Amino acid sequence: MSPDALDDTTADAVHSEWAAVLDALERELTASGPTATDATTDGSVETAAIVLDATPWAEPTALGPVPRALVGRASRLLAAQHDRMSALETERRQTLEHLGALRQVAATDEPRGSVYLDASA
Repeated sequence: MSPDALDDTTADAVHSEWAAVLDALERELTASGPTATDATTDGSVETAAIVLDATPWAEPTALGPVPRALVGRASRLLAAQHDRMSALETERRQTLEHLGALRQVAATDEPRGSVYLDASA
């Protein structure tokens, strides 16, 4: 076997492993975002609870650098992740605003029944 054939085999293996890593990251990104099936008839989006793997992601150190052929794909994935993080932060702020409004409304509610019971009577 020539040294070039060994290098090509190694390069193909690294490319395949990095492609699998990027596939997994893309699946998680797709699963965490709203999809077309979540859209309602009025154009708003309803999100459903999605259970994702909560294990923190660790950079694959044994793979070496991302192959040149996958750099564009990795860059697009990174940009999509940043976009999703921005959308999640916006949703978080809106949720906090809604919860604050609900708390203000609940604070103005008057009790609807006896608050105290006269046990001495």
